[in-house]
Amino acid sequence: MDFQLSMEQRIFRDSVRKLARDHFSQKAFTWDKEDKYPWENAKILAKNELMGIRIPEEDGGQGGTLMDAVIAIMEITKVCPHTADVFQAGNFGAIQQIAFLGNDFLKKEVLPKLLSGETIITAAMSEPNAGSAVTDLETTARFDGDEVVINGSKIFNSNGNHAGYFCVWCRFGEGVASSGAVIVPATAPGFSRGKVERHMSGENHVALYFDDCRVAKDYVLMSEQGFKKLFQVFNVERLGNASRSLAVAELAYEMALRHTRERHQFNRPICEFQGIQWKLADMKLRIEQSRWVLFKAVVEADRGLPSALDSSLAKLSCNETAEYVCREAIQIHGGYGISTEYPLAYLYARARGWMVAGGLPRRYLAVVSANGRQNR
Repeated sequence: MDFQLSMEQRIFRDSVRKLARDHFSQKAFTWDKEDKYPWENAKILAKNELMGIRIPEEDGGQGGTLMDAVIAIMEITKVCPHTADVFQAGNFGAIQQIAFLGNDFLKKEVLPKLLSGETIITAAMSEPNAGSAVTDLETTARFDGDEVVINGSKIFNSNGNHAGYFCVWCRFGEGVASSGAVIVPATAPGFSRGKVERHMSGENHVALYFDDCRVAKDYVLMSEQGFKKLFQVFNVERLGNASRSLAVAELAYEMALRHTRERHQFNRPICEFQGIQWKLADMKLRIEQSRWVLFKAVVEADRGLPSALDSSLAKLSCNETAEYVCREAIQIHGGYGISTEYPLAYLYARARGWMVAGGLPRRYLAVVSANGRQNR
């Protein structure tokens, strides 16, 4: 197995890094404080063909690989995590549901708006009584002539106050076999959003309400036997979570390493203290271990869709590495590390949040182990 990026991948990585530094660095770490969504950066990503990287060219995408998308999101995250959120929505999120499972109407009506950076789509999965147990969905959908009527509610919808579309996971009947999804425009009658709330990382989320919400049948993504297929595609989104987590860990490590060379105590840089060296060594080891777990999952996924096992292992490893590395970086920085005037406190909050967002990987690993098979 070749553990090195190809020449083309290294050139692509460097070009994305330069783009991010040139266009996204000035406002980095400010978007949550300004309560704004980086729409201007969405347009820049679209203009530079960084939306829909893995989506086939015939559907308006770039026809690239999942590894290309992972390389790009990591470079963008290390410059501006908020812009990486935009990239996630345009490459890893519910946009993949339309790309893999959508009908011609959705690919012509909705997909171009997402690829152009005009708006975003988010996955509406979690519910008050279900959480990440999407097999226990209570939101229902039923056909009524040429329309679908949806009733229920969703919670923890990240960027839900900005999204133009929602991929609503719901049931068309009884049991898991009736699970499916409907793409709901934010303008649909019977749809409303709750108040804007914040996670500890500063990310916005809102509750979504569907009260006899009506959309045309063309917006139905799947009406039966949808759970397995929907979740296979959702694993792509979870790899985006893992990639951003690993990038945050790398950024925190680089900041800590630089600080230990610049910070002097007892007339010498603290990087010369053995205790600090041990911390840095442990941080670097975990980063490299997580990188190869992630890359293995991504390489396997580029042959089709990621397995539940590979994506869960990658998410677990990268999530825990990010939380650990950010925590140690804060400790190395001392008082500066916990100051909100510096990025580390924010990075730690993001890393901790991603351990919950996208589902709990230990739970999925337990399910896969109990079933004795991978969900490929």
